[in-house]
Amino acid sequence: MRYKTRSLERKFLHMNSFFKAILVTGARQVGKTTMLKHLAQDQKRTYVTLDNSMDRILAQSDPALFFQTYQPPIIIDEIQKAPQLLEQIKLLCDESEETGRFWLTGSQQFSMMKNVRETLAGRIGILQLYSFSQSEVNETMLPDELDFSFPALRQRQQQVAENNIIDVYEHIWRGGMPQVLTADAEQRQEYLNSYVDTYLMRDVADSGGITDVVRFRKFLNACAALIAQQVNYKTLAEAAEISQPTAKEWLDALQGLGILYLLPPFSNNELKRLTKTPKLYFCDTGLCAWLSMWPTRDTLMNGAASGHYFENYVVIELLKQYAYGKTKANLTYYRDSNGKEIDLIVESGNGLHPLEIKRAASPDRREVKKFELLDRAALTREAGGIVCMCQQPLPIDERNNFIPCNLI
Repeated sequence: MRYKTRSLERKFLHMNSFFKAILVTGARQVGKTTMLKHLAQDQKRTYVTLDNSMDRILAQSDPALFFQTYQPPIIIDEIQKAPQLLEQIKLLCDESEETGRFWLTGSQQFSMMKNVRETLAGRIGILQLYSFSQSEVNETMLPDELDFSFPALRQRQQQVAENNIIDVYEHIWRGGMPQVLTADAEQRQEYLNSYVDTYLMRDVADSGGITDVVRFRKFLNACAALIAQQVNYKTLAEAAEISQPTAKEWLDALQGLGILYLLPPFSNNELKRLTKTPKLYFCDTGLCAWLSMWPTRDTLMNGAASGHYFENYVVIELLKQYAYGKTKANLTYYRDSNGKEIDLIVESGNGLHPLEIKRAASPDRREVKKFELLDRAALTREAGGIVCMCQQPLPIDERNNFIPCNLI
């Protein structure tokens, strides 16, 4: 398959000129190694994968000899398999002022990240890569930062094709794993089946000590059924026939491996009686659709869960935008004890950007009234709106707009 440019490349190269080591985390098979090899193609940079048992044993047993054998600048794949290397990387970083000597990949397991942060503090930049976003698939890289104001949305509109529900649900159903982008339905089915059976099962056994394959598959399927809903540990535990504390551990493991994303609830000292339960999203909607056995794009698009999948798609596309962009943002959702909910709040700078997510092409503009719930918060309410299937951005009032979902 021809190489497709990743949005993270800009940030990676910028951090590479500043840090001595860079770690790219993310789920298996999202393209971490491919991106690094592409960026290194004009350099003399050694490549080592710790999936190779000989190299892994050497790295674990004699880190100093490992770096005599493989000298920097270097790409080391799956660094979590040999955390013993981190101390040696620290020593080598301190020997030289040269930046970008170590390019590392790994899954964001809790123990590994704790090791990295403690050992390489101040020496390493940590970035996360997700599966392909809609704009990466379409190769319509949007250079400007995301801005929810009407003039900025109109400007952005000129750079993308017209919003189309078929294209959106094709991306939702197919997902963004590099291998499935050109696969037919049968190939996709087999690929995702082996992805779960090989990579995922092996990784959860390594990272979370989870060896009960049957119960874990039930747990995965139960997670897929809860897409874009509040986490319910009781439901997950009952579905997999495990205890609630175990359900929480397994959920944490899947989050650490980049499979799930838990959207935290909004909290603010000025607002009382807010929920404390996160919402559950899959980092790749294609994997979720496969787990829930949606056989085609059209059955998913017309099915009962299509609104949940659309919400998952929008939340994760925004997550990718802010992970790769210059501006950091805090993503949360609002729900209070009266059941009032705002689907997504983007907190960037000193302001809150409230967003509703609706699958319709012309949703009810009165949805934005609920944004007033945030006016008692300590931060200012800024431009927001309704992310939906409309084809052009349209103003709702002076602060809110209808936002076509392909602009995010």
